Amino acid sequence: MASEIPDIVIGRLPVYLRELSRLSEEGLEITSSHQLAERLGISSAQIRKDLSWFGPFGKQGTGYNIPYLREQLKKILKLDHEWPVALIGAGDLGRALARYGGFTHRGFRIVMIFDNDPAKIGSYIGNIQVQAAENIEEQIRAGQIQIAMIAVPTSSAQAIADTVVKAGVRAILNYAPITLSVQNGVRIQYIDPAAHLQHMTYYLG
Repeated sequence: MASEIPDIVIGRLPVYLRELSRLSEEGLEITSSHQLAERLGISSAQIRKDLSWFGPFGKQGTGYNIPYLREQLKKILKLDHEWPVALIGAGDLGRALARYGGFTHRGFRIVMIFDNDPAKIGSYIGNIQVQAAENIEEQIRAGQIQIAMIAVPTSSAQAIADTVVKAGVRAILNYAPITLSVQNGVRIQYIDPAAHLQHMTYYLG
């Protein structure tokens, strides 16, 4: 069934999970597709349709049990355990990512950082020591890391992607403003703030 589910549906599941977590923090135990729709700006029909791909999580008239639906979405997204992540790039962006506290409680922990700048190698970001980029393949393979974040200059991004994929990485979050070429079976998500700004300026007067 997984191959039949549209990727856009999978992309909305983390948004639902995030909102369910907020509702839980507000002390609620039951929600409805209408309440989620109002908070997320997504139609209630779309939310019900998305969730129906994975099972009957709610009942008409009673809504969704928030703790149960959260746990089910975590299982679907394979977030019922913590994922170790390798970060490549210890510049300003890389350091900010390494210090960001929002990854851990959502299922991810940066466990190794790499850079090719001798001035950064051996230094610490939090409690993680920056390692030499030449050790990427060996260390990622030894740690059986499947997720990598790439926060390096555009000129280096493709070579880094090749290296981490060779080491066994199957999912890449890429912050470099370049489209990467990888083998089938490797997932890539792109974070390009400038491109998002350019998208929005189209709508400005």
